[in-house]
Amino acid sequence: MSDGNSGQQFDRLPSTPDEREVEGRASRREVVDWWTERFAVPPETFDGIAFWEKGAGKVWAFAGEVDSPVRIEGLGMAFMRTRQEHWKPTTEAAQRFGAEAERNVIRLTREQADRFVAGEDQAIDWDGDWGYLIAAHGLAGTDAPLGVGLYLHGELRSRIPKGRRREF
Repeated sequence: MSDGNSGQQFDRLPSTPDEREVEGRASRREVVDWWTERFAVPPETFDGIAFWEKGAGKVWAFAGEVDSPVRIEGLGMAFMRTRQEHWKPTTEAAQRFGAEAERNVIRLTREQADRFVAGEDQAIDWDGDWGYLIAAHGLAGTDAPLGVGLYLHGELRSRIPKGRRREF
């Protein structure tokens, strides 16, 4: 285990808060619990996935085994940001695990989905929680997760990264 946060290496998250050696570092249990509480993603969805931190609060998910710490550029997929007031999932995590979500999923019409993936903010009525949501659109009879949106004061703010935005 490293002695702090480094943007040059990955450190595996401790299994539980009691095993934490670096102040402020999330634990695996806290990450899984957050996804379960926020999005009702079943905890077993994350079986076989290790969570790693690179830098302060940049959590990555990796379905494999390597020793900790490890000094490489990337490991698996960027998963979420912790160490800020509100934890935020990445677009990749929402697209990969959002199909399992049963809570805080905002289902968009085709027009709303087009605007969302183009990176536009839009006024939308939503009677669920404020904060980070998984935006989805129906595709082939199922909800296809598009990415992460931030819902505040009647507005859905797209959080699709600029390089991934598309106009249809």
